[in-house]
Amino acid sequence: MTKTLAAAVLAFSMSFSSVAIAEPQPHMKAALESLRQAKEQLEKATPDKGGHRVKALEAVNKAIEQVEKGIAFDNKN
Repeated sequence: MTKTLAAAVLAFSMSFSSVAIAEPQPHMKAALESLRQAKEQLEKATPDKGGHRVKALEAVNKAIEQVEKGIAFDNKN
């Protein structure tokens, strides 16, 4: 009975070894939060910046999208 229980526990624990566990990605998440804060500040800034604020906002939005895609990609692996 003890060997059977040990074999069951071993089989159960081994089944989890094949499950992919996503890494916490603290740097990507920190970058994403910083980008979101930058977006918020750009949205609050006065609009008279010769079009540069708008371009910066577009770039930040693209960067947010890329970071989110990077996080999602890493979580799939």
